[in-house]
Amino acid sequence: MAKKYGKKYLAAAEKVEAEKLYNLDEAAALVKEIDFAKFDSTVEISFNLNVDTRQADQQLRGAVVLPNGTGKDQTVVVFAQGDKAKEAEAAGADVVGGADLVKRIADGWLDFDVAIATPDMMAQVGRVGRVLGPKGLMPNPKTGTVTFDVAKAVEESKSGKVTYRTDRDGNVAVPVGKVSFDADKLAGNIKSISDVVIKARPSAVKGTYVQHVSIASTFGPAINLDITSL
Repeated sequence: MAKKYGKKYLAAAEKVEAEKLYNLDEAAALVKEIDFAKFDSTVEISFNLNVDTRQADQQLRGAVVLPNGTGKDQTVVVFAQGDKAKEAEAAGADVVGGADLVKRIADGWLDFDVAIATPDMMAQVGRVGRVLGPKGLMPNPKTGTVTFDVAKAVEESKSGKVTYRTDRDGNVAVPVGKVSFDADKLAGNIKSISDVVIKARPSAVKGTYVQHVSIASTFGPAINLDITSL
């Protein structure tokens, strides 16, 4: 069945040249212009990469702190004890705990955006791995969320850290800010995550690595980006 689009979407889509590859500055300005949501939409960038995610060495996963933040207040929990728990609290973590926090999550509480853990707590955190994993909340060394430097991890998460990873089809989708951001700030965030993804090219990849890149607001049409402008 063909997907039906509303009048506002179709009006926005008319302002986008489907075959054009927009440079970064043009795209950042246009995504703001054509947004029609009644709330402050999230802008997301999507990469289609020439990677075989069946191969472990071609799976991308990591994190980057966006220079202009995400526009979202992140609720951060930290699994830590002793002095590290105190450090996390001082850095601004919303909830800090050990076995008590594990039990709270096991009982169904998931009202947070980022989970950080010290390495010595991972055995306990593993007990709720089946809960955290599918939600993308499981602490992981590759994203800097398993660390003894909990203060830095909390501060980065609060200031605009985003994670990225390839899905089974080789796509990477990352939020880069809000429609309310100035176009130059959106462009700065887009450039930042693009640099990281492009530099993460697996050595086993042959041919064109980045096949397609686009940005879009929550309900808006996609705007295709000229990769050479990133």
